[in-house]
Amino acid sequence: MITPTLFAATAIILLSFVSEDAATISSALSIFGGPISWPLGFAACFTGIWLGDLGLYSLARYAGKNVLHSRWLARLADPATITRCEKTFAQNSTFTLIATRFIPGTRLPTYLAAGLFAMPARRFALITAIGALLWISVFFALTKLLGSHAVVWFTFTQTKIAAFVFTVLLLLSATLIVRRFLAMSILRQIAIAARRWTHWEFWPAWLFYIPVALHYFWLAVRYRSLSLPTAANPGMATGGFVGESKFEILDQLHATNPDSVAEAFLLDGWTTTDRLLSIHRLCREHAITLPFILKPDVGQRGNGVRLIRSMRDTLDYLGEVEAPVVLQRYASGRHEAGIFYFRFPGKGRGQIFSITEKIFPTITGDGVRTVEELIRADSRAALIARTYLRRFAHRRSEILSEGEVLKLVETGNHAQGCIFRDGGHLRTDALERVIDNISRKVPGFYIGRYDIRYENEEDFKQGRNFQIVELNGASSEATSIYDPRNSLISAYRTLFRQWKLVFAIGAANRARGCKPSPLRTLWREWRQYSAAAVSYPCAS
Repeated sequence: MITPTLFAATAIILLSFVSEDAATISSALSIFGGPISWPLGFAACFTGIWLGDLGLYSLARYAGKNVLHSRWLARLADPATITRCEKTFAQNSTFTLIATRFIPGTRLPTYLAAGLFAMPARRFALITAIGALLWISVFFALTKLLGSHAVVWFTFTQTKIAAFVFTVLLLLSATLIVRRFLAMSILRQIAIAARRWTHWEFWPAWLFYIPVALHYFWLAVRYRSLSLPTAANPGMATGGFVGESKFEILDQLHATNPDSVAEAFLLDGWTTTDRLLSIHRLCREHAITLPFILKPDVGQRGNGVRLIRSMRDTLDYLGEVEAPVVLQRYASGRHEAGIFYFRFPGKGRGQIFSITEKIFPTITGDGVRTVEELIRADSRAALIARTYLRRFAHRRSEILSEGEVLKLVETGNHAQGCIFRDGGHLRTDALERVIDNISRKVPGFYIGRYDIRYENEEDFKQGRNFQIVELNGASSEATSIYDPRNSLISAYRTLFRQWKLVFAIGAANRARGCKPSPLRTLWREWRQYSAAAVSYPCAS
């Protein structure tokens, strides 16, 4: 009889790993006879249940030790919350572990929590052993007093209770998770919105430009013309106010200053195939290699400017943009600056009004968080997360490896997420002379902003080794105002001075016989640009 007895005891132990209730019933029925005595059944049942408890604890303690530091858990609870839960569990662990032994459906999450919170193994083993002994003793006593049918009924009832408890816990957990996500989302949005209002550089354009618009109308009354700024640069369509061709401006610049201008070409054709063939021809004839720049011929605020790294990118871009497109050789300088220049007609040397140092923000991977999480975690990037996430929509769920750096913007434009700083420290007489010489060679140009790429700061300050990537006319800005260190009053003061110069230069050219563009022309150009800009892809 030794072999059947050991077999039955082993079966009870193994059965407890599958169903503790089934193992407990089987062992309790040994009171009424069977292949094993009730003391051996009691011992086998205890051994199986206790080993199962220790197994759950060990699984959570060692196999799940990284869970508390995982990315998905960080979305639900911050480290302080996890620490608080761990402390609370430690303070009530004895009562909790004993109580859950008698409450159906609560043992699994409790024992896993004990492992995750690194409860001391000896303490867990002792408490669960006591709990198992109490539970089995109660069950055996009920079996002896009430009989086998009562035990089966009790087990059936316990199963129903366990299912009910499990369902309630599941619903509560789901509710808490949803509420947590909603609360985090709403609170984050409120916090970001509040911070945006404290950073005037991110104010909506319609709000920020109200004082500028009022000042513009005052100048228009003073100079008796709403469209006088269009006469500031007679060599540009509408003076560079709206609708001017980037290709025509860059072509003029390159013709007079070939060593200082990133060469640009207007693509032939209107269909994707024709324009793709035009790119192949231009790249072959002018030795242009990837990467290169594609951008709309008419554009503002960096809209649609894209750094193209492959012919697949080229095809995608041409498929999106219906307006005329410019191909430009990529100026690979690591740094970019915006130089706002002006010169009065018939006067001597022109001047640099302001210099903007442009900083391209980055995020650095930690091997845990996604691109979206890294952007939202950055104090500044979070304020314009929508712009960055639109640009990296295909990568927002990507986890950057530890130390991997992702450049958030390629175009030196504030509206696209570039950081602007006052670049007054870059201004030198040598640089001003070079910019003035370049400007004087451009027919009919008197005021506007150069966007320039350069590699070495000292060379740039001496007016050497840089590439002009764009020249903007009358409606361009002295973008140094967007330095966060500048006050709002300082920004308005600079813009008021700038527009005063634009009107004054326009008036000087009007006196020399240059006629401002009619308002209907400006309206037509603006409507055409607005209609075309709808199809412009997200800038890189």
